[in-house]
Amino acid sequence: MPAASPWWTPDVHADRRGFLLGRNRIQAALRAYFAARDFIEVDTATLQVSPGNEAHLHAFATQAVNHDGSRVPLYLHTSPEFACKKLLAAGEQRIACFAHVYRNRERGPLHHPEFTMLEWYRAGESYEVLMRDCADILGLAAETAQAKQLAYRGAAADPYLEPERITVAEAFERFAGIDLIASIDRSGETDRERLAESLRSAGLRVARDDTWADLFSRVIVDKVEPNLGFGRATILYEYPVAEAALARPTPHDARVAERFELYACGVELANAFGELTDAAEQRRRFTMEMAEKSRVYGETYPLDEDFLKALDIMPEASGSALGFDRLVMLATGAARIDQVIWAPVAETSDRRGGRS
Repeated sequence: MPAASPWWTPDVHADRRGFLLGRNRIQAALRAYFAARDFIEVDTATLQVSPGNEAHLHAFATQAVNHDGSRVPLYLHTSPEFACKKLLAAGEQRIACFAHVYRNRERGPLHHPEFTMLEWYRAGESYEVLMRDCADILGLAAETAQAKQLAYRGAAADPYLEPERITVAEAFERFAGIDLIASIDRSGETDRERLAESLRSAGLRVARDDTWADLFSRVIVDKVEPNLGFGRATILYEYPVAEAALARPTPHDARVAERFELYACGVELANAFGELTDAAEQRRRFTMEMAEKSRVYGETYPLDEDFLKALDIMPEASGSALGFDRLVMLATGAARIDQVIWAPVAETSDRRGGRS
């Protein structure tokens, strides 16, 4: 089979150009949306001392060479989150950021090594306000693209309807017949054996070395996500505190956290938190994540000590990260993420001749 023509050839560019112009219009509309609500658009450094500390995110590494020839490791960030929260600590109240971010080991119809993340933060406001923002953004993107619906691979969602809201526990019960909360005690500690038995009863695979987190992810991927965002968008909220990342526990139940994800057409679009500001707890979570990364991948990333210091003075806040390119895809009807990126990253091949 002949190789596909490069993106810069006139015929390929002509096929993509409508999507790319749609991207520009949607970005301009979102900038106006945030400006009208008194958000300041910020620009954060791409090079960071830590790319983020989630076990299954993979970064691009580089080095800074000092005048004396010494070398210091740096990373391309996987999100502008640490920098944005430092700006909240500095006193900013409402900020938004269109950031180029970088994730290794990711390429496919919905993944690209370099992509654009839209992040926005509200100091002193709850994460329920972000749910309203997400609904507004879906409608605005579709309206700007003159689309009646969001679409991907034959699936559709009405962006003008209020998103469905369902807790993670409700989704496990509805789509897998599993009582998730039964495997979490009042302190948030998880019971791997209890969840494993629930998966076996539901006919799902359980491996001997699966952790509780592995089992949780299997249900999310195999049973829950395939049912989200069809007909209308879905907000999946109140993740177990063990899967809270940088989110704080809910005030009504310490077993679950103020975290939600937004889905449309089965595609994850956004991840949002009521932000954790307890530096000691955040350090504990990062340390556990890096221990898991070491176990699975044999590598770790450093902690950003400045970020942990900033948490001590950061105000209560909520924040959301939205995959801007994916939003453009669904609003314009593009089939692949590289159709909505002006100049995609070059394809790479492994030694067996395959493409990553």
